[in-house]
Amino acid sequence: MENPNTRLETFCDGVFAIALTLLIIDIKIPSTREITNTAEFWLALYSITPSILAFILSFAIILITWVNHHAALRLITKSAPSFIYANGFLLLTVVFLPFPTSLLGEYVFTDHAAPAVILYDAVLALQSLSWIFIITAAIKNNLGKNEAALKTGLQNRRFGYFAFALYSFCAVVAIWFPLAVAIFTLLTWAFWLIWGIIMNIE
Repeated sequence: MENPNTRLETFCDGVFAIALTLLIIDIKIPSTREITNTAEFWLALYSITPSILAFILSFAIILITWVNHHAALRLITKSAPSFIYANGFLLLTVVFLPFPTSLLGEYVFTDHAAPAVILYDAVLALQSLSWIFIITAAIKNNLGKNEAALKTGLQNRRFGYFAFALYSFCAVVAIWFPLAVAIFTLLTWAFWLIWGIIMNIE
């Protein structure tokens, strides 16, 4: 019997792929920058380092989100409208992420980095909220394949509440300490990436 979420997963995979591709589009040496020798070329490349770091961070975030989404759908055997719309909310946050990524890369090391960092962490908070909606919809509509799936869903929803509180707090603190919050955000996702790799090594 075909999984009723097959089309949903295929659609989501396409959106994730597009979002990953969009991240790299804004990374380029400004056409207005004059380069007359190799040294100036290296300096120009160095000047876009923040954008490259922001790209790597967001690439890791979307990759982790895709892995988690794939794992979540493996625990689901049915579907429901609220579950589909909750997935749509998740995709909204994923597709929107390239915009604050571009702002973060351009302004994070400036004196007016706060709006970029606030927006970036606010999107992460909304993404956490979307996970809460997805899991809640799955639980309320009894979409899980077994009791173990339900237990995993409840645990992941607790993680979702924690992440929502954490990144909402970061977005507020970024008003005063944007660079520190940006670094902290990077470290949290580095931790989740390493943790995910370790947990999936057989």
